[in-house]
Amino acid sequence: MADLKANDSSLPLRRDVKMMGNILGEILLYNGGQELFETVEKLRLKFKMLRESFENEIYEGVKREISGLDPKLRKQVIRAFSVYFHLINIAEQNHRIRRRREYQLKEDSNKQPGSIENAIHSLREHSIGAEVIKKVLDGMSLELVITAHPTEATKRSILEIQKRIADLLKSLENPLLSKKERKKIEGSLFNEVAALWQTDELRDRKPTVIDEVRNGLYYFDHTLFNVLPEIHQEVEESLAEQYPEEVWKVPTFLRFGSWIGGDRDGNPHVTSDVTWETLIRQRKLVLKKYREVLVELMRRFSQSTSRVNVSDELIQSVARDEEEFLPEDKRWNVAEEQYRRKFAIIIERVRQVGKDDTGYKQPEELLADLEMIRRSIYQHHPANHELKLLEKLIRQVKLFGFHLATLDIRNHSGEHEAAMTEILRKVGIAEDYKSLTEEEKQELLQRLLADPRPVLLLNEDYSKETQEMVNVFQLIKKAHEEFGRQAITVYLVSMTQSVSDLLEVLVLAKEAGIYRLHADGTVESYLNVGPLLETIDDLTAGPKIIETLFNMPVYRNHLAMLGNQQEIMLGYSDGSKDGGTLTANWKLYKAQLEIHEMAKKYNIRLKFFHGRGGSLGRGGGPLNRSLLSQPAETFGDGIKITEQGEVLSSRYLLEDIAYRSLEQATSTMLEVAAHVSTESEQEIRDARFVRAIEEISAASLSKYQALVFKDKDFLTYFNEATPLHEVGELNIGSRPMARKNSAKFENLRAIPWVFAWTQSRQLLPGWYAAGTGLESFASKSEENLALLREMYAKWPFFRSTIDNLQMALMKADITTARQYAALVEDTEIRDRIFGNIEDEYNRTKEILLAITEDEELLDHSPNIRDSVKRRNPYVDPLNFIQVGLIKELRKMDEPDEELMTQVLLTISGIAAGLRNTG
Repeated sequence: MADLKANDSSLPLRRDVKMMGNILGEILLYNGGQELFETVEKLRLKFKMLRESFENEIYEGVKREISGLDPKLRKQVIRAFSVYFHLINIAEQNHRIRRRREYQLKEDSNKQPGSIENAIHSLREHSIGAEVIKKVLDGMSLELVITAHPTEATKRSILEIQKRIADLLKSLENPLLSKKERKKIEGSLFNEVAALWQTDELRDRKPTVIDEVRNGLYYFDHTLFNVLPEIHQEVEESLAEQYPEEVWKVPTFLRFGSWIGGDRDGNPHVTSDVTWETLIRQRKLVLKKYREVLVELMRRFSQSTSRVNVSDELIQSVARDEEEFLPEDKRWNVAEEQYRRKFAIIIERVRQVGKDDTGYKQPEELLADLEMIRRSIYQHHPANHELKLLEKLIRQVKLFGFHLATLDIRNHSGEHEAAMTEILRKVGIAEDYKSLTEEEKQELLQRLLADPRPVLLLNEDYSKETQEMVNVFQLIKKAHEEFGRQAITVYLVSMTQSVSDLLEVLVLAKEAGIYRLHADGTVESYLNVGPLLETIDDLTAGPKIIETLFNMPVYRNHLAMLGNQQEIMLGYSDGSKDGGTLTANWKLYKAQLEIHEMAKKYNIRLKFFHGRGGSLGRGGGPLNRSLLSQPAETFGDGIKITEQGEVLSSRYLLEDIAYRSLEQATSTMLEVAAHVSTESEQEIRDARFVRAIEEISAASLSKYQALVFKDKDFLTYFNEATPLHEVGELNIGSRPMARKNSAKFENLRAIPWVFAWTQSRQLLPGWYAAGTGLESFASKSEENLALLREMYAKWPFFRSTIDNLQMALMKADITTARQYAALVEDTEIRDRIFGNIEDEYNRTKEILLAITEDEELLDHSPNIRDSVKRRNPYVDPLNFIQVGLIKELRKMDEPDEELMTQVLLTISGIAAGLRNTG
């Protein structure tokens, strides 16, 4: 089952793919017999032939073969191709790890592109001084936020098998393995692939929110807890190497947050009780991780005062703390081993956090004890030989505190308005707040914020929804007291369309005591209220909304308590769904520029939060490329980015891959921020580029909306030419597919929108209308095409946009898409709309190749191009089977459970093959 055509650099990868294919073939023979093995091989070879040279006779013949498959055999065929994708994914990840290791083994002159070492070497080569770098590091902030958006189609048990297979593949790289050891590992590899084949791919129920919390915590437990401090350590060591004359203490600039258990927008299952349980579980995990490291440190720090002189500070601390915090039966009984005595105290105090008064109240107390040990150690240990495990734990406490990850709370603006309407009616302040004009709402809300008196009636009966809203804010107050204020720092407002949408949240925070106005006029405020700008209209209106807030004294007083920093979230999903990917990306970029420029006037720092999905239609792509596509001058403000769905497993399941992804992001931020700090903002971007993209964006938006919003039959086409409704049956998330369970287009979530288009290989959200925008501009003159080429060469935003469009076109497939279009019953609708899509696909491909001056899409990224090509002959059979099953299923009066199961298996397999869902 292995395709071996590729360039020489991928020989080790091809070897792994061949080995995995052979193992799977043996398993197919054992479990399904000769018929299954031969059927899979025949389909693979025929689709490979079709990819190399299309022949209609072979094409029609293979369609007949697929439609004639016995249902039981068909199910096994689906599974065979799906399992193969899981194995290819692992092999490709292992190859990335291998390439990184090869660079590390080479001479210093061959530093890996995208590595921290290479970035800092480049800064030195460009004469960027140490003072500039220190200033950049002090202002640099990247927070990656894991979310439970339902796009991870792979079960946890499957992911765990994949990790074991990956570890075994990595073990085979050891050149010192004996023949016997190699044979043993290969035997274990076979057993794991067999287990993968024999494990159910589909969940038997939708995951609960706590299931999703548990899945998110898995990545902290297995990779992130270790990798994050190592990234910081690598920056420190690389700086010390390139700038040896300086002393480097790198601040904590890279963190992870979470939405899982806090994101209640459209998810009725995220209650205040669930959020509290999430915070408890996060603390429980981080304390367990600390105890594991502390026990190991206690084992290692066996130094005796008969051999070394420890600090008086430490000796006094041990004597005092043993008396205060440690019962005699838990004390270390060797008096001279002062470090072990101290670690015994620390371990017990960590164990009692949140339980009784002997536990640490704040992580800063734990940090102080660890730093005291460090000061003592370096009295008798050379400082140039760091004790890495202790240094790492100190960094981990700085990173994770007692809360593990900052939990963001999010809800829809309409929910806050409804709660305010009820609360204000109960106290007689406004009979119908919802019906007030925006100006009247703003005036009323500012008045409430300027009045220290509460408006909530403690003994009044509120509706279930309003009471839950009040509970959430009371929970935030309680969380600050129990877990520290870093546990929850921001409340995000979905569909922010007006100033009142944000002031309502601040009033609700006031009622819970998170925002307080004292009688003497002083203000306390501990929760950033962040707007989420999503639609094209919201992005356009966003700068004015934010500026209006900045002009309100009551809001400025609130911001002053937060260090004059405002968080603003930008939604890639709904913007793309609303206006197409090219227009959405430009509007997002432009909104950042306008808000950044405006905030500078008010001396307010911004933190932009990019709500990107894993797929190209939702702002996806490699993390470092996502960063490069932002306006360079906003890097110093702080950046947050969501890491969603299948992105979590592809980036953070394996420690080496997690490290590589995070070091690429870090090196990108370092280089861009350092270079921006040495040049004026006017030099960053050419005004000609901006004028061009404005024109391109306008033409693209017109083309996109003509189809999606103005063609009365478009929704019919979308519903029938994609597996949208079948995707809804896949148990991959706790959240409903649509807001308010509505069938209206505006209430359909962007995730199933993208997922359905991806499955049908049309990938419309990832590229549609971009070709019209680009071609209409380029066709006006030769100079315009030359300008687009210059933009691609010099402007990271435009280059990233063009490269993502190429990726989307590579993953799309018009021949396969035509099969899905055939599911549309009305031939006029089918021919007209699919004809439009096909024309636009060809137009987009042609103009992209003209801009990049390449012969083939992604010529500059051969690894990605070859990966897509390697997968296509295996995705094709699943697509064809899926179309046939959907056709059969939709003809039935009563649902057929077995048919639906097979459709869901194809959905899962195609998702694994394309490495994208929503």
